[in-house]
Amino acid sequence: MRPEWPHGERFAHHLMDDAATITDAELEALLGYEWRSRLTAAWLIGVDRRERFRERIGDLLLASEVCFSGSAYCFALARFGTHADAEILTAYLDHYLPRTDLRYDQPAALGALLRLDAHLGTHHADRFTQPDGLWDQWVDALAHLRDHPAYTPVERRRSTDLQCEFANGWTRP
Repeated sequence: MRPEWPHGERFAHHLMDDAATITDAELEALLGYEWRSRLTAAWLIGVDRRERFRERIGDLLLASEVCFSGSAYCFALARFGTHADAEILTAYLDHYLPRTDLRYDQPAALGALLRLDAHLGTHHADRFTQPDGLWDQWVDALAHLRDHPAYTPVERRRSTDLQCEFANGWTRP
């Protein structure tokens, strides 16, 4: 996603080709393994917008069984871009934001939900991002995150926008 990376274009072409050619059975198999394979599968699902995986992605996100892959689930949901995806992200945030002791994929989920709100004309994220709301409480639970620019709602949305725009720039119509 960094324009200055000399291999970016080649990587993007490979990613696009792989997303278009991998079978649903192969994706299901990847979703059944550890975090790296799940992260890869979710990115391929998101790039190719395979909405038939929505329920599976949502179940995996809400279960939060393994580390690191949840951000890719959020990316896929943001790419699908529907009200159903916003509902999944809202359910995740309802469950995990009150748990200030758990540091899972709350930032990615909020960024994806904010993107969906902007594209759908909805306001699902408003109740999480109101001053002193659940987002602020979750961020403030760790002193080193307080006032950290990467944890503002604006930055979370920007991060998701970058990922989605990267995929939009290389995905076949």
